[in-house]
Amino acid sequence: MAVAQKESATSFVIINPATGKEVATYTGHTDSEVEAILAEVGIAQKKWQATSYAERAKHFRAIAAQLRKEASEIARTMALEMGKPIAQGLGEVEKCAGNCDFYAEHGESFLAEEKLKLEQARIQYQPLGTVLAVMPWNFPFWQVMRCVAPVLMAGNAMVLKHASNVMGCAILLEQVLDRAGLPKNVFRTLKISARQVPNVIRHPVVSAVTLTGSEPAGRAVTAAAGAELKPCVLELGGSDPYIVLEDANIDEAAKVGAWARNQNAGQSCIAAKRFIVVDAVYDQFLEKFTNHIKALKLGDPLQKDTEVGPMARADLRAELHDQVERSVKAGAKLVLGGGIPKEPGAYYPPTVLTNVKPGIAAFDEETFGPVAAVIRVKDEAEAIAMANNSRFGLGSSLWTTNLERANRLAAQIESGMVFVNSMTRSDSRLPFGGVKASGFGRELWIQGIRSFANVKTVCIG
Repeated sequence: MAVAQKESATSFVIINPATGKEVATYTGHTDSEVEAILAEVGIAQKKWQATSYAERAKHFRAIAAQLRKEASEIARTMALEMGKPIAQGLGEVEKCAGNCDFYAEHGESFLAEEKLKLEQARIQYQPLGTVLAVMPWNFPFWQVMRCVAPVLMAGNAMVLKHASNVMGCAILLEQVLDRAGLPKNVFRTLKISARQVPNVIRHPVVSAVTLTGSEPAGRAVTAAAGAELKPCVLELGGSDPYIVLEDANIDEAAKVGAWARNQNAGQSCIAAKRFIVVDAVYDQFLEKFTNHIKALKLGDPLQKDTEVGPMARADLRAELHDQVERSVKAGAKLVLGGGIPKEPGAYYPPTVLTNVKPGIAAFDEETFGPVAAVIRVKDEAEAIAMANNSRFGLGSSLWTTNLERANRLAAQIESGMVFVNSMTRSDSRLPFGGVKASGFGRELWIQGIRSFANVKTVCIG
């Protein structure tokens, strides 16, 4: 007689990147536990789908209030698990709350039935079912709430597979939604490893997938979802160009650029990474840009005045440092930073590289940390060509005081977003997403809520 074997669960050990010390250990869900959770979510989704938009909006206003109530604890958890400076963590929580308020106000109108000119024909927007969200660690609350609000307001349910190094954030997020009064099992956190994701995608309860993460993760999830004919939205990596033309406000471009590269320790898909500057203002921009970066305060993420904390993990810092070393070996010049500190923690100093060209790691690859590549070009035509010389196409920033010129050049930039005279950002009021190897589909605004709706045509006669 065969002896039944006990399922083994994955353990998630959380390390504080500022100290290198263990914060907590969490036991993951086994496959059978995941199966039970998905069954519960499937039942809850049917009930949730039957609620009115007004009732869903009421829940999201309550969630917004609960997020604001627990903001200090949430920000502290982010700081301990992935090193986000506490002030930036508080800002992230407020952004999540604002997104809940936004979709509470606009969700119903975004999904309102549309009448067509064709007689007795109309379009209805109906929920798909349950959405699996595979999310990264760099904005552990915002990345999730960015899709939770529109997905649930549309009548779907959601299960979350969060990054393993922010498991405490994932658990806390579910608790916050529970304490806000969201009906049980409409949102659940799955404490699972990447190994378990394909089985979740294949599960009949799951109707669609949304992922924010790396290019390899996007390819793997797309393959699994495609095999099941399930739709997905992908927000992947970026090597965003930050283009500075000769008629730009150089003082402002340099100041904003320093923050655009180093916010969240540079760990953002939409962070400015390749600073493409025309020759006429290159030296002026580089001096001011470097001085602003030197002034940033690197330190303990729990201190309110810290602007740049540690990177999220020591292995990620090692990968970044390898990119810097390979870039210098290939001809880039190290102007600032570029060394691993002797002190404990996964800190990496804000770094500036010049003489960066195609074929160099800092140009070709996504540098996911506080490393800026500054590139000299002769004119606007070369600037646009250099910006588009990338397999990525997420965000971009264009600096010029001539708005006619800005509109003309924005149309030539191969990216999902172009921000003129400001840094790239995510905003509930704007569609968010990229092209090429940066993914497909859109989050936020109307597109964000319709991405996970069945666009149903009803035609009589």
